[in-house]
Amino acid sequence: MTYRYWVDVPTRWNDNDCYGHMNNVIHYEMMDTVVNTWLIREAGFDPRKDDVIGMCVASRCEYKAEAAFPETLRVGMRIGKLGTSSVRYEVGLFRADGETLIASGDFTHVFTDRVTRRPVPIAGRMREAMERLAVS
Repeated sequence: MTYRYWVDVPTRWNDNDCYGHMNNVIHYEMMDTVVNTWLIREAGFDPRKDDVIGMCVASRCEYKAEAAFPETLRVGMRIGKLGTSSVRYEVGLFRADGETLIASGDFTHVFTDRVTRRPVPIAGRMREAMERLAVS
């Protein structure tokens, strides 16, 4: 399967740990940042003002190779599963060549009402944007 959305993410000096490579928590930060940046820019989501919010209910990451500052990673994203109120994003972190996989992971958002925290359907521009990234 191919990723449908790509962005370059530079590593930072403080991403390295005492072993001289990118600390595992940074992989999750990159995935979270790429997904939320996509939601804001491409799906019209405003996390500060919208009536709905995305709550992360599951996440996973598999590490394949080391990365370290100073590197720019090529991050790919797709929608692996789109439900009524939930979505599973699948993310791959690659070397700048876009070929060498560093890590792959996914996380699931359930969209809820901002006040009640009860699940609500993903609708409108957000659903349309997600459908464009969905893979079967």
